Amino acid sequence: MSGLLIKSFNAPEESRPFEQGTGHLDLINSDAGAVGRAVFEPGWHWAEHVKPIAGTDSCQVAHKGYCVSGRMKIVMDDGEEAEIGAGDFMIAAPGHDAWTVGKEACVMIDWQGMDDYAKR
Repeated sequence: MSGLLIKSFNAPEESRPFEQGTGHLDLINSDAGAVGRAVFEPGWHWAEHVKPIAGTDSCQVAHKGYCVSGRMKIVMDDGEEAEIGAGDFMIAAPGHDAWTVGKEACVMIDWQGMDDYAKR
C-alpha cells in the first residue's frame, strides 16, 4: 500500500440517490472505510427520504461529520436535539431523525457509517 491516497468527490466511486430527488450521497473508499459527501436538498427529511430505503423507525447509523454548507436539525430518539450549520463538526449516535433547515442545501462530509447509508 502506498503512503498517499488521493480521491475526489468530483468522481465518486458510488452515488446513492435519496427518495424523490431530494439529494444524494457520494462515496469514496479507502482501507480505513468509506467517506461520504451528502447533499441534502431543501425539504429533505430522513423520515421521508431515507427511511423507506433503511426500513427502520429512525436512522440507526452513527455519524461523524463536518457541515460544509447549509443547516440541518438533528433530533435524537430520546428527545435531545441540535441544529448544525456550516463549519460545525458533529457526532450523532444511532437513533435519530434529521432534516434540512431553510432554503439552502446542506452539504455534509461524513467519516462514519457510510458503508450502508441509503444503500438499496
